[in-house]
Amino acid sequence: MPVDRQDNSRDRQQIMLRAIGRVISPDAVEPKEIEIAPGFANGLDGVEEHEHLWILYWMHRLADADRRMLQAHARGDTTQPERGVFALHSPMRPNPIGMTRVRLVNREGNRLLVEGLDALEGSPVLDIKSG
Repeated sequence: MPVDRQDNSRDRQQIMLRAIGRVISPDAVEPKEIEIAPGFANGLDGVEEHEHLWILYWMHRLADADRRMLQAHARGDTTQPERGVFALHSPMRPNPIGMTRVRLVNREGNRLLVEGLDALEGSPVLDIKSG
């Protein structure tokens, strides 16, 4: 019997994520500051050896209705046809995980000062990777 892919509830898996920190700078401020939770601060050892980092964060201000959208206009331009969100850099997606490559300006203890981060104030930081 063929599997009905429209109802993929059997294929979905619940995943628990823990934030390792958060963005603490106001939205319009550049560079932005990220505060890493004390329990994860040791994970920053050696980070200053890298000029660039990848910051993965949760887009916490995205509404539930936006998370159900599977098609959107590229860059919100309604003159463009809608495309699947997995083919776009749209924030509208089932799991609103943002990812930005930033330039590391400075590290002070459990705080990072970075340029180019497009996360908003209060955004939970999920992970940091060298890059």
